[in-house]
This record gives sequence, structure tokens and C-alpha cells, in this order.
Amino acid sequence: MFLLVLLHIMQSSVLTRSCPALCVCSSGMTEPRFVQCSDPGMSALPVNVPADTVKLRLEKTLISRVPRAAFYNLSELRFLWLTYNSITSVHPSSFVNLKALRELRLDGNLLAAFPWEGLRDMPRLQTLGLNNNRLSSIPAHAALFLPNITYLDLSSNKLTILPAELLDLWFPLPELQEGPVQRKILGLHDNPWLCDCQISMVTSLSMSLGSPVVLMDQLLMCSRSVGLSGLLLTQAELSHCMRPSVQPAATRVISPLGSNVILRCDASGYPTPTLTWIKTSAYTDCCQQDLLQNSEQLPRILESFMQESPRVGVRWSIISLNGLSYKDAGEYRCQARNMAGISEAPIKLKVMGITRLSRVPKKKTQKTLSKSSPKYRKPPRTPATKSLKEKESQKTTNVPPLFQNNAQEV
Repeated sequence: MFLLVLLHIMQSSVLTRSCPALCVCSSGMTEPRFVQCSDPGMSALPVNVPADTVKLRLEKTLISRVPRAAFYNLSELRFLWLTYNSITSVHPSSFVNLKALRELRLDGNLLAAFPWEGLRDMPRLQTLGLNNNRLSSIPAHAALFLPNITYLDLSSNKLTILPAELLDLWFPLPELQEGPVQRKILGLHDNPWLCDCQISMVTSLSMSLGSPVVLMDQLLMCSRSVGLSGLLLTQAELSHCMRPSVQPAATRVISPLGSNVILRCDASGYPTPTLTWIKTSAYTDCCQQDLLQNSEQLPRILESFMQESPRVGVRWSIISLNGLSYKDAGEYRCQARNMAGISEAPIKLKVMGITRLSRVPKKKTQKTLSKSSPKYRKPPRTPATKSLKEKESQKTTNVPPLFQNNAQEV
């Protein structure tokens, strides 16, 4: 029995310590195991990488795709380099079970898109290298998966704009941060930028004292901007960009059922912001639950009836709600957006009134007067209007006496 257990341990050790073909492995006895595969003829990921590998480098190969759960057995992996291969696609679930990974590099590949949601499977990831690829855009939801990233290299791609959410979520205002400010290194150079307020605010933020963002290279070129092509971003004079500021006419409105209400908000910023009305919730502190259940699904976008910009940098908007019902009660948000960011303000509308309309009283009708009433007058008697009894008695009177006696006896 002891020999069988020992043989099983030895077999497991051999499997754990084996090295994939076309790769070079460190011993792993006195230092963390390191595996490097850089054969130019390799076209697929190796499947027998030792489970105790801490660092894996796959470089300058013909590997073109990273499949689902490609590194599932490497739970101790901390560094994964897939640099300068021919990778065109990465499955969103490629990095499942890499809970210890700290650094992921995909530099020098052919990626036109990256599965940002896959970062959820790497909660300890801090370094992400995507430079020298073919990325043309960053989706807005990418910022949701970047809180722990402190080094992001997007240089030498085809990026033209940055999503506004990147500043709001990845670089929150200092007063909104918990604890000390965490500095983050960002590589944006060598991209054909459309120099707008968004990219300008990133560069301005990097130059401020104690800024949370550090640019690898601040010399960003305006390649897609009309009238600014060939200029450095620092020469484009976009420093006057300003995030929107929203001011509603009232933050709480109470109006009776069936009335008309106008909601207004004003916004300022540069470039001049656009305004959108959104209904985010319904009022629930009233007895009209049945009506609310049958109302339209929330949130729903409301069209503005009137919106004007009296001068550059200022815009106001009005929506009109006519014939208020309980479905109109709730929270309305006036949202302002421009290249420099997003801002919004809530307005709560409460509708007051009775639950049900009372019954409309019936129209009074003329009552029939009884004979005992003093106002009752007996209609005048005319010869033509004789009662039926009088006619019958007249017939009886005309009957001969003999037939009358016979009729009584019968």
C-alpha cells in the first residue's frame, strides 16, 4: 500500500514538473517556476504547462487566438506575457481561474477588440499592456472593470476618442475617493487622436500637482481634428473645456391631480452641453399602486418640448406635463452632457388628489303629488271622460228587471 501511494506521488510530481515541447522551463526547486515558449513554429497554446507555474511567456509565435479557459489549471500564475504573436481574438472567458494574476501583456498583436469584461476573472490584476495593436475604440463599459488597474498601456493603436466614463469611474474626484489617492500610469501616445475636451482634460489632469494619473508621454498629436491636424495637444488651446453644471428651477414639485406642470432646468459648460430628461422612478408613498403597476416601464426617456441655447456655454430645457395623473408622479432627472463629462440633477414630482371621483348627483325630477297633499287639485270632470265603473253601471241600469234578478241568482 505504501509503495502504491509513493508511486502515485512520484507520477504526480513528474506530471507537475514536466515541461511543454518547444518551451524552456526553470527548475522551480528554489525559485518560482518560469516557462517560456518562443518557437516561431508554435501555432497553439501549450496544454501541459506545469500547474505550479508562476510566470508564463509566449512570445514571437504563430498563435492567433486565445480560447475559453485557456489557463484554467494555472491558478498560481502571476505573470502572463502573450507578446508579439499573431493573436486576433481573445475569448471573454480566456482568463477564468487566474485569481492570482498581477500582470497581463498582449503587446504587439493584431487585436482590434479586447474583452474588457474578462478582467473580472483577474481581481488582482494591476498591469495591462495592450500597446501596438489595432484597437480603434474603448467602450464606455470598459471603465467598470478598471478600478484595480494601475498601469494601462494603450499606445500605438488606432484610438481617436476616450469615453467620458473613463474619467468619471477610473479617475474619480479626490473628494469621492476613499483613502489616499492611487496614482495610475496611462499610455496614450502614438494614436490618431481627435483632440477634444475629453482627451484635453486627461492631459490637464496629469499636469496638476498630486494628480492620480501619470501619462507615459504627454506629447499627444492631433491627427483627426479639423484645423488642428499635426498640432500637439498642448498647442490646441483646449484648456477652457468645462464639465456641465445643472441647476433645476425646483427640486421638489407638488401639484394637484389633473393640473398642468412645467419642469425646467438650466445647464452651463463648454462645449455647450446637450440636455436629456429621464424619468428614473415612480412615486410609491401613495395609494395608487394599481395605477403604477399598469404604467409604462421605467426608466423612459421623455422628449423635451422646448430647448434653447441663448449663448455659447448655456442651455435650458423645459418639459410640459398636461393633465397630471398618478402615473406622472416620480423622479425626473435633467442630464447634461458634453465632451468634458456628464452631470445631472433630480426633480421629484408628487401628485395630490382624491383616489376616486365621487358620484355625480342625479338631476332632480318632478315628484308625483299625492291626493292628500294640499297642492293636489282634482282634474275637472268632462262629459267625455267617464270612468269605466260608470259605464258598467249604466249598462247594468239598461238591463230589464227580469234579467237583473236572474243575474243575481246565478
